[in-house]
Amino acid sequence: MMNHLRFYLPEIFPKLSKVVFLDDDIVVQKDLSGLWAIDLKGKVNGAVETCGEIFHRFDRYLNFSNPIIAKNFDPRACGWAYGMNVFDLEEWKRQNITDVYHSWQNLNHERQLWKLGTLPPGLITFWKRVYPLGKSWHVLGLGYNPSVSQKDIERAAVIHHNGNLKPWLEIGIPKFRGYWNRFVDYGQVYMRDCNMSP
Repeated sequence: MMNHLRFYLPEIFPKLSKVVFLDDDIVVQKDLSGLWAIDLKGKVNGAVETCGEIFHRFDRYLNFSNPIIAKNFDPRACGWAYGMNVFDLEEWKRQNITDVYHSWQNLNHERQLWKLGTLPPGLITFWKRVYPLGKSWHVLGLGYNPSVSQKDIERAAVIHHNGNLKPWLEIGIPKFRGYWNRFVDYGQVYMRDCNMSP
């Protein structure tokens, strides 16, 4: 449920006009201040598109056998990455994004449009409202794809351990653990209480 708080950012931060949203399974490797200078050109969400792999298209997340979905969206449209996003909160308010989210959630009350998760309602809510960021801002897949290239990881401002194979779990992808572990203070009391070790 906490993941759905991302659809209420203007209410959570009413005095802010822009935010950089970071998931808890990302590692920031480079200065992100350049994100503030990007002109989103009237879009609400700045995000890296994920068109490279077939399963990142809309038809993998939404039920296109439902006429409501089929009428409103393109099954081949690119998805985009949650985890490191720039949100223009002024534009968000102007375009009533939270209301758009609510209306789609109400239509999906019996899960006929999509199943669980926040990416499907995000794709719908921000449909045609996403400004594509350069791929070097956000590299994802370190929690499910052992083939993420070393070169892409090294040039990325943010790397994302999205997927089930989190680096703090025994099932995490071993070659990606070091990117996470180097920033963890294992002497911290909460880390010891959770029995976390490098």
